[in-house]
Amino acid sequence: MSDQQPNRIGEKIRQLRQMQELSREDLAARSACGVELLDRLEAGELVPSLAPLMKIARALGVRLGTFLDDEQQQAPVIVRAGHSDSVVRFSDNQRAREGSALDFFSLGAGKSDRHMEPFIIDVRLPESDHHELSSHEGEEFIYVLSGRIELLYGSSTHQLMAGDSIYYDSVVPHHLHAVGDADARILAVVYAPF
Repeated sequence: MSDQQPNRIGEKIRQLRQMQELSREDLAARSACGVELLDRLEAGELVPSLAPLMKIARALGVRLGTFLDDEQQQAPVIVRAGHSDSVVRFSDNQRAREGSALDFFSLGAGKSDRHMEPFIIDVRLPESDHHELSSHEGEEFIYVLSGRIELLYGSSTHQLMAGDSIYYDSVVPHHLHAVGDADARILAVVYAPF
């Protein structure tokens, strides 16, 4: 899958928060995320899940992609053979953890003013059978490239195999994880209204 690289999301959150002259307490109140979560994120002590990260982005008035980008460009962004050097690691549920369950390889990093976030995601088998559903504004499109995926969506469960896809509203509580005896790889496009 991928080599471990430092997760720079916490540093970008801290910079944006300080540029807006917000305390961690202010940002916690605006984003409905705990101060402890923000402290640990900014310190780089844990890997966030996508749902609180989207809430933090909205509270700061930025796109989710702002946390993923280094330099913006107007020209098209090309990623050859699905290999992106821009990797972001997420935990698999709303309670962020120290290890990564999802490695997001951005396919749009650097594209300015984008409204979609396309990724290739390596999805590792879960550590437990307990899955905490989370929700956020927007929509998601998932196409399974390899392995098997299970999507818990509201009160329903969907099993997807290589070649299957699903498009859903992410405001409905959901959780996506690999199933079977091997990790999985998906193409995901996330849309979050700004």
